[in-house]
Amino acid sequence: MAVALKANQRKDHAKSTTRQIRENGQVPAVVYGKDKEVKSVAVDSIELIKTIREEGRNGIISLDIEQDKPVDVMLHDYQMDPLKDELIHADFYIVNMAEEMDVQVAVRAEGEAKGAKDGGILQQPLYELQVRAKPGNIPEEITVDVSQLEIGDTITVGDLPKVDTYTVTDEEDTTIVTVVPPDTMQDVEEAPEEGQEPELVENTKGDGEEEN
Repeated sequence: MAVALKANQRKDHAKSTTRQIRENGQVPAVVYGKDKEVKSVAVDSIELIKTIREEGRNGIISLDIEQDKPVDVMLHDYQMDPLKDELIHADFYIVNMAEEMDVQVAVRAEGEAKGAKDGGILQQPLYELQVRAKPGNIPEEITVDVSQLEIGDTITVGDLPKVDTYTVTDEEDTTIVTVVPPDTMQDVEEAPEEGQEPELVENTKGDGEEEN
């Protein structure tokens, strides 16, 4: 079920008006979608942040726009003020609850790997998965149980259990988590740094032999 969020129409796009909107504790935003008219709105900053924290990045929001019908949207993008660490703009995408869409979903390793207990190092090169699903079926996150992994074991996208509500579209051989031996990590640490000059290699060609 979508969570409701109120929005005010925004017709004056002057910088002074936009600044005043932010000073009043609201966030300027746009609402758009496939074959939909782009609308400018403003939403309460605290309510938006609260909604995102509770529903997740891919949560469905019923945006209740004044003098208009509510629309189901997802937060598509947002901008932060790096100095004040404040939300300054948001983009809402109107979704069709009956159509599948492609989104990124966080993947989380769960448990303590057996190999890690034996001295191995658990690595997770992939923290997000590409998922195709109807908006109402998008998972908040995907968990991967790593407790049975020994040193040298790997979990790939193809190892994930199949479900009926969504499809992971990443390549099946893509590594999600792996447990590597501790000496592998040492080799990585001892590898030449980027930009470091390589050692000279002795020329193995015979005297008088010309290069092509």
